[in-house]
Amino acid sequence: MKVKITIEYCTLCQWTPRAVWMQQELLYTFNEQIEEIALRPTNGGVFKISVDNQLVWDRKEDGFPEPKAVKQRIRNKIDPERSLGHSDK
Repeated sequence: MKVKITIEYCTLCQWTPRAVWMQQELLYTFNEQIEEIALRPTNGGVFKISVDNQLVWDRKEDGFPEPKAVKQRIRNKIDPERSLGHSDK
């Protein structure tokens, strides 16, 4: 199952480096399962991550994510049986 991941982030808040870093982390972890990973610049303090248009992380509700937490949520959505190694601890 290949998924489309979208990272929406606020350019006014200068969160581009954070979005690119998260994109890189997700590509390293889920490279075989990602069809597309898109960076969507916006404004208004937004930092959201979606998988196939389903929200998995929203900064306004969950705070800024650490890659480990985002990877766990994405794994739980696309491949719950998969081990993330050290990210599961």
